[in-house]
Order: sequence, then C-alpha cells, then structure tokens
Amino acid sequence: MQNKDINIVCMKWGTKFGPQYVNRLYKMVEKNLTLKHRFICFTDDATGIDAGVEIMPLPQVIFEDGPERGWRKLGILSSSLGDLKGQALFLDLDILILRNIDDFFKVDGEFLIIKDWDFKNYVGNSSVFRFDIGKHADVLKYFEENRFQIRKQFRNEQAYLSYAMMKKGILKYWDKKWCVSFKRHCLKKFPINYFKAPELPKNAKILIFHGHPNPEEAFKGFTSKFGFRHVKPTLWLNDFWKV
Repeated sequence: MQNKDINIVCMKWGTKFGPQYVNRLYKMVEKNLTLKHRFICFTDDATGIDAGVEIMPLPQVIFEDGPERGWRKLGILSSSLGDLKGQALFLDLDILILRNIDDFFKVDGEFLIIKDWDFKNYVGNSSVFRFDIGKHADVLKYFEENRFQIRKQFRNEQAYLSYAMMKKGILKYWDKKWCVSFKRHCLKKFPINYFKAPELPKNAKILIFHGHPNPEEAFKGFTSKFGFRHVKPTLWLNDFWKV
C-alpha cells in the first residue's frame, strides 16, 4: 500500500440527493474500509448529515448555466481542499458498497477510474475514481478557461476527465470485476426481467447506478417509459443500506 493519507470524498449539491444518501455511504464505508481514513462530504447543505461526516464547502468551478452533467465534480481537483492531503477516493452518493474496499488504495497509479461499460474508447465512469489531492488542478484550470469549447466537445465531466488524464499519460482503470453496473450486470434482459428480480453480483466490491433505475427505484420496482427496462423490486439492496 502506498504510504499516503487516505481520504474518502463525496459531493452533494442541489436537491437530487437527500442527506440519507450521504449517511448510507458513510456507514457503508465505515463497515467496508479497514484502513485509517477520513470521510468528507463537500456540500452546499449539511442539514441531516451524520455527525461523523466531515463537512467542507463545495469547491468552486467556473461554468455557465446549462445541462449540469456533473461538471461540479471537477472542483474536487482544486489545489486547495482545506487541510486534505494524500490520496482521495471519490465516491458517488448512489453507489452500493458490497464488500471490503481496502484494495482501492493498494493499486499503483496516479489516477484510476472505472472503465465505462457503454463506450469502447477511453471514457471512464467517474462514480469511483482515485487521485492525488492537489496534483491535477491544471485539469480544472483548463476546463474553466476553455469551458465553452469543452462542453461542446465532451458530453459530460467524466468524458473530459478521462481524456485529460489520458493526455497526461496516467489514465488507468480498476479491475473490471471490482465495480459493476446494476443495469449491465444485475438486471435480467427482456423479457426475463419481467419474471426474475435482479441478482446480487458474486464478486463485485461496488455496485454502480447510472441513469434509471436509481437505487430507490430499483428497490421499489421500476418500469421505463417503453417498458423494456422493467425492474422487479430488488429487496436485497436493503441489506447493504442497513449497516
């Protein structure tokens, strides 16, 4: 393991996610990470967040109004994140931690991210990525100075982030078994999904939700507009929320 301070960081802004998402994530991390660490939530509203979570203000990112698409997450690359130092593992609020995550700090590399399942190119999924704090402020600065062009060139923050780290020659991906997609790896294909509930992945460490269904939709049951993405109530999700 690298001899660096270890931090788990997440972000909450606006109204998309309530404080229960931060609290669930915090409890799942405390259960599944044995290494000494800090847990920090960067937010514009700490109401209802567990007292054990360190609260810091959202890092500022210069960008104009428009489709949000995660651009605020680039603020985590700021050269100034309070007194934080060392390595940070960024976790989206809507993930599910299934097993021990110590290994995410035992892999060599300056920047690691999930290889996105929907793209055959370099693009990563930024639900889980690790970086050295303060080492990539240039990526944030370049975005702010070229934000209009970048937002036309890249659909969202994770596409730009992956491209920027690839240009720096440090883009690496997690073991593909560690982070799996609920839609891609748990949900049965049509029409079997109408008769069988999604299955718990056997060896994954973290379960990723992207688009619909989100975790609460999956737990209650969900049907997309045209009916092909039908999800029977996935009750085993509750086993991991109640930690």
